[in-house]
Amino acid sequence: MNLLGCTALYRPSWSTSTLAPRGVGAGWVNPAPAGVSNRLPPHGGNLSQEAQRLGMQPSQLLDASASLVPFRPPRALRRALASAIQGQALRDYPDRSQADLRSAIASWHGLDPEQVLGGNGAAELFTWAARDATAAGLSVLPQPGFADYSRALACWGGAIKQQPLPLEWGDGWPQPFPLAALSEASDVIWITNPHNPTGQLWSRASLEPLLAQYELVICDEAFLPLVPGGEDQSLLPLVADHPNLVVIRSLTKLFAIAGLRLGYAVAAPDRLQRWHGWRDPWPVNGLAIAAGVAVMNDPVGLQRWQGRVQQWVQQEGTWFRAQLDAIPGVKPYPSAANYLLIQGEQSLLELREQLAQQGVLLRDCRSFQCLGECWLRIGLQDRRGNQRILRALQRAQANRAWSRATSF
Repeated sequence: MNLLGCTALYRPSWSTSTLAPRGVGAGWVNPAPAGVSNRLPPHGGNLSQEAQRLGMQPSQLLDASASLVPFRPPRALRRALASAIQGQALRDYPDRSQADLRSAIASWHGLDPEQVLGGNGAAELFTWAARDATAAGLSVLPQPGFADYSRALACWGGAIKQQPLPLEWGDGWPQPFPLAALSEASDVIWITNPHNPTGQLWSRASLEPLLAQYELVICDEAFLPLVPGGEDQSLLPLVADHPNLVVIRSLTKLFAIAGLRLGYAVAAPDRLQRWHGWRDPWPVNGLAIAAGVAVMNDPVGLQRWQGRVQQWVQQEGTWFRAQLDAIPGVKPYPSAANYLLIQGEQSLLELREQLAQQGVLLRDCRSFQCLGECWLRIGLQDRRGNQRILRALQRAQANRAWSRATSF
């Protein structure tokens, strides 16, 4: 079992980060080796910043550092936005209670609207979950994992224990969450399903025991609606009977609306009422509310859209991984999600930079605890986009030493 040795207990601070160079754009970045640019904050999707650095237009870049569906947003969503702009949504203050949005989301999931709270993307909701987590005690973060949980906990001085997960897994989904990796007692656990950046889909049956072990379980299901069979593993049906469970979802990934910022939390009503009292008066704008209501109130259209997205993930993901597997120097890992983790025997930073110079952006994985220079994450594209990535990889392979035959 390949269990990475990154276990650590700490309270996060900004002292381990550095500011981006002047003129490149604001954000916290990790320093890169000499001669290799890494002027990125610890997230993907930095299209404008990278375009400026590379001397290109954003339209010239294929951004596979972010994991969004490659389709235009649904017609119903685009119509709702156009109607909202023509109406009063820009002039009027948004509904602070989000009554229509909460009702639409609750209806789709078979929940009480009091169990739902809309957010300015999932990231805003992580911040409020982290406030509760800090009050509860020590948070366990399975690693490698999404860096935004640490960011959110840092807002409140939350205590963190990094818990490494095995970096070996096979095909076939869902898989049991590795409970044996949780070696020490703590108060809170943050779960990502499917896991980010590995793409592993955890079974609900393996996650449910965590509810009896932890004072608070926070489950990030941002990518779950995109995964074939993913909804069957959701913890949403368990919320009503477990007040210590918070499930957070994003509509950004499913509908390709990262610029609109819309997500939601499902939890006990008293918890969500407390969050509502902490936050800014109008965290979700009127256009985002209109878009969310339109798609969530259309169950037939939503089901059709999810089917289209999941078929793309299944077919294109299988094809793309097979193509990557034929490229010497990198090892693609199995993934149930719309992104794949690849590993090289040596640093892949130079490879990433070569692809960037060709207009293809991949995700630098150094922001994920327990990963380093030998890892990249690739957001799945449509066939044309995936072929562009493969051509860029092949050109880089022909020119650089990183592509030497490996022992994988």
